[in-house]
Amino acid sequence: MFCDRRGGSRRKWRAIEQRTCTMVRGGIMRAVLLAGLSLQQSVYAEDRPGDRHVTIAFGAEPTQVDPMRSSAGVDAYFIDLFYEGLTTVQPDLKRVNWLAESWELGEEAGKTFIDVKIREGVRFHNGETLTAHDYRYAYEVMRDPSNRASGQLRYIEAVTVLSDYRFRMIFSQPDASVIPLDLILPAVPRGYFEDVGVDGVQKHPIGTGPWKFVSRKLREELVVERNDDYWNKDFMPGIKRLTIKIIPEDTTRVAAFKTGAVDWIDAVPPAQIESFKAMPGVRVQSMAAPNNLFLSMQIINRRSATSDLRVRKAIAHAIDFEAIIQYILYGQGIRTAQIAPGGVGYDPDLAPYPYDPDRARELLREAGYERGVNLPCYNLTTPREPYIKEMGEAMFAYLGAVGIRCRIVQLEYGAWINLIRVNARPDMDGIVNGMWGQGLPGDPTDAWSGHLHSPGDGWGTYSYYSDPKMDGLIKQLRATMPAAEHEALARKIARLKHEQVAGGLPSYRPMIALAWRDTLEFTPHPGAFWRSMRGVRMMESAR
Repeated sequence: MFCDRRGGSRRKWRAIEQRTCTMVRGGIMRAVLLAGLSLQQSVYAEDRPGDRHVTIAFGAEPTQVDPMRSSAGVDAYFIDLFYEGLTTVQPDLKRVNWLAESWELGEEAGKTFIDVKIREGVRFHNGETLTAHDYRYAYEVMRDPSNRASGQLRYIEAVTVLSDYRFRMIFSQPDASVIPLDLILPAVPRGYFEDVGVDGVQKHPIGTGPWKFVSRKLREELVVERNDDYWNKDFMPGIKRLTIKIIPEDTTRVAAFKTGAVDWIDAVPPAQIESFKAMPGVRVQSMAAPNNLFLSMQIINRRSATSDLRVRKAIAHAIDFEAIIQYILYGQGIRTAQIAPGGVGYDPDLAPYPYDPDRARELLREAGYERGVNLPCYNLTTPREPYIKEMGEAMFAYLGAVGIRCRIVQLEYGAWINLIRVNARPDMDGIVNGMWGQGLPGDPTDAWSGHLHSPGDGWGTYSYYSDPKMDGLIKQLRATMPAAEHEALARKIARLKHEQVAGGLPSYRPMIALAWRDTLEFTPHPGAFWRSMRGVRMMESAR
């Protein structure tokens, strides 16, 4: 227990233990100890304020730190520390140039192109200068069919270097997904990546970002230090070192914050947001996440019950999402029919399926399941979004009430992401709570390419639905760049998707709540799903 620790007065540790034990069980505190958390590694050491060492906690851990090979949204948590895009979205949700000093869209010889002028004098963490040749290298790596990100570059047929600081992306046809994806190509040091290979990049990522890699212990922590040569002085971190603890358990993460072991946490449990707001010296902010959640169903395999539209509609009517948002998520969710308000294709006249368990049972009988049906139901337990485990369990309980009996399989993030990938093992043979970020304010083009379009040739990497008509519409959407036409087509697809309960049954857009002590000056940025540590610093009074 804490009172047996060395390196501090016994009276101090006993007092902490007594306070903490009123809050959580002793077993939780043992988990905190196993996570390597200690008050001696607080946000900044009170006896060494000049060290400016901050310790924070994430609820989920990325699976990949190479921006050219990332395919999971959670990867952005770490990638955002080291790497940067050509453009970015600011807290006011406006897109601005970042590593791109300027760019322009044009057409030549009947082909669309984007010319990019990158900033001069930007250096990687190893001292190499960023040039257009690095972007050409990123393109070559990402376009490889074996790369899960290759689908995003399907219409970019070439990247040509015009000078050390200019390059051109040439398209085989227009692609409306490129601009919302910050022009896709990341800034990576070609020489370093070629020298160390894929494994070397995982062990020691190097980019142009505001933080430099120091060390990592898988499933425990990542340590980074300020990049003193960072090009954007307005967003230079105001602390020397940052330690990110990985604490998936809500109670353990909250305990770490309350005991002072960390001074910033993500995914504040919805049930505790109000109590956090009441804490003196603590700031809390809740924002709409760029993620969109849905219940994915196996439709391609005709032996699956969910290949029948009547069963899918029964599922849609069986779940009271409004009640889940209100009572499970404590209001921390935005109900969606297909697209959240403000997103491209949002239709205020398109309403979600109403909760109607009698209609659900009727549809099951029409589909030949008078006695109900058994289904494997896969549930994500890692808090990729707040209370996602509890949300999944509530959905499956509602299904059971109408005769859709779930055999629930609980999965941590790594096993979950592997399950939902098409052509992975094991097969996703039932239903699973899925998600795909559409960005902020939101554009579904890339997401629908991944979980609505039929799988194959880089499309539908997470899709269990197949329909040639839908495929054609999604391809048309990607090729439609004029805003008004793109918006109208997205609405058309959303309505068809809704009618067919295709590509997943939308549930809600989550809210993400962050908490930090007022000794920190922190402005949430949309990057990394609001977890960007860009420009974080200590308040003047705390230095």
